[in-house]
Amino acid sequence: MRKRRITKALNVGDVKVGGDAPVTVQSMTKTDTRDVKATVEQIKGLEEAGCEIIRCAVPDMEAAKALAEIKRQTRIPLIADIHFHHQLALQALKSGVDCLRLNPGNIRDRAKVEEVVLEAKARQVPIRIGVNFGSLPPVGGIGITRGLSRHTDGVNALPKAGDAAEGEYSVVDHMVETGLWEIGILESLDFDLIKISLKAFDIDTTVEAYRRLADMVPYPFHLGITEAGTAKSGSIRSAIGLGMLLYDGIGDTIRVSLSDDPREEVYTGLEILKGLELRKDSPVLVACPSCGRADVDIRQLANDVDGMLRKIKSPIKVAVMGCEVNGPGEAKDADVGIAAGAGRAIIFRKGKKSRIVAEADMLTALMEEVRLVEAELEA
Repeated sequence: MRKRRITKALNVGDVKVGGDAPVTVQSMTKTDTRDVKATVEQIKGLEEAGCEIIRCAVPDMEAAKALAEIKRQTRIPLIADIHFHHQLALQALKSGVDCLRLNPGNIRDRAKVEEVVLEAKARQVPIRIGVNFGSLPPVGGIGITRGLSRHTDGVNALPKAGDAAEGEYSVVDHMVETGLWEIGILESLDFDLIKISLKAFDIDTTVEAYRRLADMVPYPFHLGITEAGTAKSGSIRSAIGLGMLLYDGIGDTIRVSLSDDPREEVYTGLEILKGLELRKDSPVLVACPSCGRADVDIRQLANDVDGMLRKIKSPIKVAVMGCEVNGPGEAKDADVGIAAGAGRAIIFRKGKKSRIVAEADMLTALMEEVRLVEAELEA
C-alpha cells in the first residue's frame, strides 16, 4: 500500500473528507426525492448499514424543495445531485444541503456556475465537480453552451486509456480538461471547498483519469466506477477499479454504483476498505469456501454469521471454518473462530479453545462469543 495522497480537507456536514480523515462510504437514494417519507426511510436504512454520506437526485424544483424536510428528518450529511438546471442547485442550498454535486458536462454556462458558487461560498457548502464519461461536454465544447449537439459530440470516437497514440487527444484528456475547466471557475472566485470525481464504466479510463489529475490539484477525490452493474458484476468491477486507486493512496470518499438495493453499495464499499485495511472499525469475516471435506453446511453458517455481524460496530475478526485443514489455524488467529467438524465444532476466543458445541448450537454459541469480545472492546 502506497502512502496516502495528501489532500485539502473539507467538511460535508459533520463528516470530514480528505486530509487525514478515514475514507468514507457514500450511497445514493433510489427513491423519488419528492416522496419524502420513502426517501427518509431509505436514508435511515442506509445509515444503519454504515453509510456516512447520502446523495439525492434533484430532477425538478419540487425535489429541490423536498430536500429541506428530508434534511430535517435525517442525520447523515445530505448531498444534492444537480444536472442541467442551476436553479435547482440554488434551491437545494436554500433547503440546507451539506454539499452540491455539479456536472460540468450538463451545466456549461460559466455565469450560471458562478452564481451557484457564490451562493455556496456564502453558506460554506462544498461542491463536488462530478465528471462522468456518459455526460461529458462535446469535444471542443467544454464551457460552450450553444451550437453543439450531444448526439454528435464526438466523445465516443475518442480513444480510451491505453488506445491513444502518443500526443493523441483521448477520453482521459477530455475528462481531465472538463474537470479543470470547472475547478478554474471555482478557484477564480476564491472557492476551495472542492471535491472531484472522474468516473467511467471503463476501469482503465477511470483509473488513468484519477491518477493524472492527482498530480495537478490538491483537492479530495470521490471515487467510483459509474454504472458498474448488478450486485455481483458491479461489486467486482468496483473492487478492481477502486482497489487499484486506493492501493495507490488515491481516494478520500467512495460510492459503489450498483443496480441493486443501495445498502449493497454500502456493504460492498465497506468490504473494499476493510480488504485494504483502510477501515478497522467494523467486523471482518474469514469464511471457508467449503469443499468435499466439510461435514456441516458451512456456507449457510458463514452467511448467517455475516448477516449478524452487520449489526456490530466493533473491529472484531471472526473466522468460520469447515474442516481440519485450515480450520484450527484460521479460527485461532481470529478474535473469535469456529472450526466445524462432524456434528460438532470447536470455538476459539483470542486464540484459545473456549468450548465445544453441537452442530445445532454453532451459530448461537459463536455469536455469544462475539458479543463477549465486543463487550471487552467497549469496556
